[in-house]
Amino acid sequence: MTKKAQMNLDDTLYQLFDGTHLQDKAHLAMTLHTVDEDGYPHQAMVSAGEVYAESSEQLRIALWLGTTTTGNMLRTGKALIGVVYEGVSYTISLQAQTLPELEQSKHPRARFVAKIREVRADVAKYATLTSGITIELHDLQAVVQRWQETLEELKR
Repeated sequence: MTKKAQMNLDDTLYQLFDGTHLQDKAHLAMTLHTVDEDGYPHQAMVSAGEVYAESSEQLRIALWLGTTTTGNMLRTGKALIGVVYEGVSYTISLQAQTLPELEQSKHPRARFVAKIREVRADVAKYATLTSGITIELHDLQAVVQRWQETLEELKR
């Protein structure tokens, strides 16, 4: 059952993307969907260390340079984030614009600011969502440190 679509993040999603408590979010992977040059969907994965809620209406996203996803975002400015979090399956439709490159960045990334066009929350009456895509980091401390540094650069 889809709850009424919103134009902004609810408190739960805002806290997910607020850039804090990254170690508690280290197991969670989200999908980032774009459209390739042939009009087909393209899926990539992002983490809480690559998406930052600037406000409940706007996200910032850091993507690896030279990837298909980055090229798609540069070309169309359109994306959708999918995440299962606290028993709800969310999709967040975005309209993105490129942010300037940072000189002397510790973790060079393509940076985007994305206006939230729509947030949909799906739950099932007959079942409880227990997880989405989860991961186990090989070096938790090093990755969380990189995430913190990436988010600090993304805020600039």
